[in-house]
Amino acid sequence: MTEFDTMPSPLGEMLIASDGEALSGLWFLNQKYSPTLDGWRRAPTHAVIRATHEQIDAYFHGDLAAFTVPLAPRGTPFQEHVWRALLTIDYGVLTTYGDIALRVGLPKAKARAVGGAVGRNPISIIVPCHRVIGQSGSLTGYAGGLDRKRALLALEKQGAASRRPEFALTGEA
Repeated sequence: MTEFDTMPSPLGEMLIASDGEALSGLWFLNQKYSPTLDGWRRAPTHAVIRATHEQIDAYFHGDLAAFTVPLAPRGTPFQEHVWRALLTIDYGVLTTYGDIALRVGLPKAKARAVGGAVGRNPISIIVPCHRVIGQSGSLTGYAGGLDRKRALLALEKQGAASRRPEFALTGEA
């Protein structure tokens, strides 16, 4: 059974999901590809959900750059391979879909397939799909919305460990 809770964030309400032993999902509410809660059980005191909430709070306060919560995203073998590659992108570093394609052993021509897998990432922020940009440097695609992607990249660029960063969303939540 999937256990879940929600939490506020500076960029909107988030949904946290656990398979009981690890984090299986972290989405902004109503983002593209977010799940329905059918058959899920609210469990705000579950250890994985509490740890995720604490780590996401610390990230948004500028106090955390690397997460330690155990992860268990579910997807196709190809998607999971791409998501593992995303975990190698350091805090504050940007890479391209083509670079991720090369990391997973595909030619640059397969960047579109990688983009599809990146877009289906079920663990926003922690599996840092927001750090992937287009070959031209453009901010392309983010299931949570491009305004959130811009805000996450700005937070990481600031690297502020001692003050709460300001966020401004201009588009859809």
